[in-house]
Amino acid sequence: MKPVTFDITPQEVQHYCDEHTKIPTPQLQQIERWVHLHSAYPRMVAGQFQGSFLSMISKIVQPRLVVEVGTFVGYSAICLAQGVVEGGVVHTIEVNDEIEEVIRRNIREAKLERQVQIHIGDAREVISALPDGIDLAYIDADKPSTPDYYEMLLPKMRRGGVMLVDNILWSGKVLRTDLNPDADTRLLDEFNQYVVDDPRIDNILLPLRDGIMMCRVR
Repeated sequence: MKPVTFDITPQEVQHYCDEHTKIPTPQLQQIERWVHLHSAYPRMVAGQFQGSFLSMISKIVQPRLVVEVGTFVGYSAICLAQGVVEGGVVHTIEVNDEIEEVIRRNIREAKLERQVQIHIGDAREVISALPDGIDLAYIDADKPSTPDYYEMLLPKMRRGGVMLVDNILWSGKVLRTDLNPDADTRLLDEFNQYVVDDPRIDNILLPLRDGIMMCRVR
């Protein structure tokens, strides 16, 4: 007897997952709508599914010190702040000063001004000035600098801390570097292998949206 097969697309699977994941707060829904109406790059916002994942990880880790590289409009910073313990802080870093007002408005409307500290400027300078003992880090910024941010953050993280690196599948192009020989694809493919070989961490590459590399500091 032949096994029953189903012609189900990845899009249908994702739709099912979205439908069975708790709906984000009205404010997060409003931020996502705003991005789709006013931004040329709406895919840059974390959105419901990935935002829920970030919130869940933060609630599990219960961090006191979180660092995010790449704020965009503040959606992911709000999600990361949902698990921060009393007195904890999310340091979120954004290089584009043109969206600072949008970020501050969204953080203010989420009533997270005490929990989220916004840094506008070069991430390398900001990271260098941050204290050690980072519990949770999230990298979602310019891809050529991803290895640099990883190397700067890792020594500052506590043992057992979690680091998440976004867009690590690069629209699937890392699977076929022979057909996608651009510099960013090669860099991310090499970075993925570097992480696998790094004795300082344990890791798993999650096929969530554009790929998230999840690392635990040994």
